[in-house]
Amino acid sequence: MRYFRVVLEQEHLTRAAEILGIRATSLSQQIIALEREIGTALFRRTPRGMEPTAAGRALLPHAVRSLEAAEAGARAVRLAIHGDQVWRVGVTPGSPAGLVAVLRASVNADLHDLPVSRQLEALHSGDLDAGLVVLPVDGTGLRSMTVVDAPLGMLVSSGHPLAGRTDLAWADLDGQDLLWFARELAPGYHDATLEAFRTAGWRPRNVRAGPPRRGLFQAELHHGGPIVAIRPPWEAGDGLVWSALPGAPRLQLALVWNPSHCAAGPIGALAARLADEARPHAGEDLPRGRAAGIPG
Repeated sequence: MRYFRVVLEQEHLTRAAEILGIRATSLSQQIIALEREIGTALFRRTPRGMEPTAAGRALLPHAVRSLEAAEAGARAVRLAIHGDQVWRVGVTPGSPAGLVAVLRASVNADLHDLPVSRQLEALHSGDLDAGLVVLPVDGTGLRSMTVVDAPLGMLVSSGHPLAGRTDLAWADLDGQDLLWFARELAPGYHDATLEAFRTAGWRPRNVRAGPPRRGLFQAELHHGGPIVAIRPPWEAGDGLVWSALPGAPRLQLALVWNPSHCAAGPIGALAARLADEARPHAGEDLPRGRAAGIPG
């Protein structure tokens, strides 16, 4: 019902998928499954997007009521388990949608979509209780537990000359632009990963700051030309192909908190649940949450 509602509101599959944090192909399959269950078409697929049918418009108010009832039930469960405490949690753009869903289901969370740099400021000031960030960060006085540890690799459009290569080497990327992100969003991860590329022997022809939102980022790659991204394996799909690179750096996502504002026991249990959710997405056995201080 939630997928249906967002598609109807946006009247566009790709925009809806971006808002929901899932792939457009997965969203399309969910809508088709719903239409089969209902027994009729809920949308007309047109060159401009997804136009609701009379059946789709008739279903909308019932979908809204069912979603409101489900959210009310979830709030009641969280209140019974956690009391009336509200956790203020930051989430870095590009976080796997499954992790965000676990945060919503596990605690009475007030989620904030913030880049790493702003999360760290809010953690120090007490405006956030915890944050989901990419490592490394300059977080003196903070604590962290790693919940995702996954390999990075080359992500390109399916029409790129390097797409599908199983014997890829860093030298094959010579002459390619790198679609990256603005340094101020996550300075530690930005600098450490670019240094790892240089150590591996690759210097991109140009480093282009792409938009942080996954859908817009993917559109840049689809535009074509000598451009690659270095991303985790779950970014593949929707016309994008991921290939492993030898000795590539790794993406680490961690739950970070200020010990003066948040107790370690509950936050550690939450980190373990996030690690369990993340493991299947990385395509390999990921370590369970590891507690650590964050290097200054």
